[in-house]
Amino acid sequence: YVRIQWVDLVNNIKCRVLPLSYFLKLLESSRPGVGVAKASLGLVYLMVAPGFPPSGEYLYVPDLSTIRLCPYASGEVVVLGWFNEKTPYLGIDNKLTLDVPLCSRATLQRVVKESSKAGVEYLVGFESEFILLKSTKPVVAASNHSWSATNGFPSNSVVAKTLKEIADGIQSSGIELQMYHAEAAPGQYEFVTGPLPPLEAADALIHTREIIYNTAAKYGLRATFAPRIYMDSAGSSTHTHISVHSKNSEKVPNELSSIESSFLASVLANLPALTALTLPTQASYKRVADGVWSGGTYVNWGTENREAPVRLANATSPSSRNFEMRFVDGTANPYVALAGILGVGFAGIRDKSELKIKDCPGPKTAAQLTENERQALGITQRMSLTWEEARQNLHKNTILRDFVLGNECMAKYLAVNQTLADALDLDGNDEVAALTRLVEFY
Repeated sequence: YVRIQWVDLVNNIKCRVLPLSYFLKLLESSRPGVGVAKASLGLVYLMVAPGFPPSGEYLYVPDLSTIRLCPYASGEVVVLGWFNEKTPYLGIDNKLTLDVPLCSRATLQRVVKESSKAGVEYLVGFESEFILLKSTKPVVAASNHSWSATNGFPSNSVVAKTLKEIADGIQSSGIELQMYHAEAAPGQYEFVTGPLPPLEAADALIHTREIIYNTAAKYGLRATFAPRIYMDSAGSSTHTHISVHSKNSEKVPNELSSIESSFLASVLANLPALTALTLPTQASYKRVADGVWSGGTYVNWGTENREAPVRLANATSPSSRNFEMRFVDGTANPYVALAGILGVGFAGIRDKSELKIKDCPGPKTAAQLTENERQALGITQRMSLTWEEARQNLHKNTILRDFVLGNECMAKYLAVNQTLADALDLDGNDEVAALTRLVEFY
């Protein structure tokens, strides 16, 4: 069987399962693909976001370069693809096109191509944090342990078998697994996968998540990427490591290159709006706090500083130096999140943005500094502290609207994002039921 798979705007992974015989027959047609209702990209449960009428259908075209084995489903492979219009239309350049502005893979691909034209390339690696639950009603963790402690996966336990099978599945799918370990919260674990070009990295992340979800289910567990389940412990993130490369800008030890500096300057300048894409749910902002290893609430960066939203990792090594974006969580569509980060970063390179915020390496975090000390480092902005604030900042951000997403995608993303918030709030003030809904959705 072949799973033709896509990721919608609220980061739900969806698919159609085709017998191999029919899939091969489909490939022989003049335009191979499956029909997908246009309204489905505005669907949350059975709630349809404004601006998504019931009429119309896209053609979802398989990208055969993405085929991978499904280690969690014997005899199955998965393939990602592109949303196309069925009928060509005149694009903004007055040329016929089949492009769909809401295709998040295509959005990321476009941003990467624009960078490549200027000689700028990226490598991206992800840390996938999640919590294994043995029950969602009520929410009960599958284990209790300390950070990185071996008692997080005792030999022959269900959790140890689950994690080992996840690790084997990731590697058998052709994805580099660098390590996994127990994290700080009850039932929390992290899998680290190796660097790839942006589109391939996002594809691999989606496949990694499917392996985690489905392998956990095989052992009677629920894997959740919900941002923060326990307010007295650490939250879960999708730390995103990005290295920036150009033949036109030499890297040296202990100093950012000109393109790295401009990239970072623009990411920081646009950070209050970016979080509407990278922290897209109200639950996401339970992680945005100082002193909880989440990146803090001040717009800043720091060498090996995990209390900054951007950590400079491996600063002295030109070959492995990278920015760890700590303001991304597992509720974000990774194609949209990466397009946003890389898009504003490239805009900074293009415009030669000056990095005015100085390194905040510690030992004091930005939150622990006095106002005068923050001013001396150029730390003058806060992160968006609420979902509402992030949406407002996105709405008025011209780089994300005009260069990254486009008007139509921006408007419809915000509409679907609002519908998602309404759907996750169906339980009202019942916090127990709301938490169950969250961990069952993400």
